[in-house]
Amino acid sequence: MVKQEEHLRKPDWLKIKLNTNENYTGLKKMMREKNLNTVCEEAKCPNIHECWAVRRTATFMILGAVCTRACRFCAVKTGLPTELDLEEPERVADSVALMNLKHAVVTAVARDDLKDGGSQVFAETVRAIRRKSPFTTVEVLPSDMGGSFENLKTLMDARPDILNHNIETVERLTPRVRARAKYQRSLELLRRSKELQPDIPTKSSIMVGLGETKEEIIQTMDDLRASHVDIMTIGQYLQPSKKHLKVQKYYHPDEFAELKEIAMTKGFSHCEAGPMVRSSYHADEQVNEASKKRQANA
Repeated sequence: MVKQEEHLRKPDWLKIKLNTNENYTGLKKMMREKNLNTVCEEAKCPNIHECWAVRRTATFMILGAVCTRACRFCAVKTGLPTELDLEEPERVADSVALMNLKHAVVTAVARDDLKDGGSQVFAETVRAIRRKSPFTTVEVLPSDMGGSFENLKTLMDARPDILNHNIETVERLTPRVRARAKYQRSLELLRRSKELQPDIPTKSSIMVGLGETKEEIIQTMDDLRASHVDIMTIGQYLQPSKKHLKVQKYYHPDEFAELKEIAMTKGFSHCEAGPMVRSSYHADEQVNEASKKRQANA
């Protein structure tokens, strides 16, 4: 097999429409004034213009902007984290209220330097949003928090509307793609989330284009369903910089449509699949769809 040294050329369906209207510039200004971080910016998300300028939604990134892990797919800065900002939960909640969000996503850098993995700040952020925006649904997207059941319980006791933890890739590629993370540990976190709060939907995401096979993607779907995951998102991996992993394949939109169809036959309540889909993409629609199906099955 010939090793792929050259970068694949991006296909036409991966072109991004930029939109820098007043919603986009206003939201960016507010984030800086509140001294808040967003994964939209730090991870160089391709949907930032659509979400900020059109949908007026954002994914808040708490616990600082420096991650203790160095995953080979992620653009977030790595190194020694700063001290915890205990006022951050209130600032996030203030911003959610100012934006009048219907659905807020809260994620974080991995904080392996903290005994609780940052779970207490996560929980306080959820509670602060609840106090100031009682009608806003809240989705949390934590790291595996070191695989600690106690840390997970701290977070789940705050009762987010969705627990989202990304499996990211297939089991075979996990050691190469994800730093310190373990495929089975992520599945265990998702499974235990359901044990702690059976009525709270769980969600996970996978990137494709890293060298996985279709059979491995389907096996990952089966593994997630075996861990009682309700919602799945599937998106195209894009190389953030030359030091990150190269793209091995660009999936056609028709292939994403097929993967979505397969996922739905596996029993997921909702699946979002497409070249630009990311874990938080159209998250408000996902929580509504999952909620409707839960009510119908009640």
